[in-house]
Amino acid sequence: MQIKELARATGVDVETIRYYEKQGLMPAPARRDNGYRDYAAAHLERLSFIRHCRALDMPLGDVNRLLGFVDKPDTNCGDVDLLVDDQLARVRARLKSMRALEKQLLRLRARCSGTHEGANCGILEELVSAAHGESCACHPA
Repeated sequence: MQIKELARATGVDVETIRYYEKQGLMPAPARRDNGYRDYAAAHLERLSFIRHCRALDMPLGDVNRLLGFVDKPDTNCGDVDLLVDDQLARVRARLKSMRALEKQLLRLRARCSGTHEGANCGILEELVSAAHGESCACHPA
């Protein structure tokens, strides 16, 4: 299959597929007589694996390490557990950060209600204060 067919089948952009090839995540495909890449079912499976890992927000370095385990199935997979544990820790840290951000935005939102002139908007006042280096509702001193 051609690269555009592989892209359509997996939902991965053509340029991303080329990037994965350059990074060594995808093996180089055979070439047809006209020079076009000719992808096989193995490419589709591998790209689907990569896409799934990326949907789990795994860094490409970790995806590459996981592919190493896929390529050598007789290898001890203890490190796979560690990779997933590390990813879980990153996700939990982002969740904590997002909860803090939500609280900041809620405090900011509480500074203004209803519609009125911008000169009397508590949110804008807070943001301007913060731009001047002063404490604000979302980032108290």
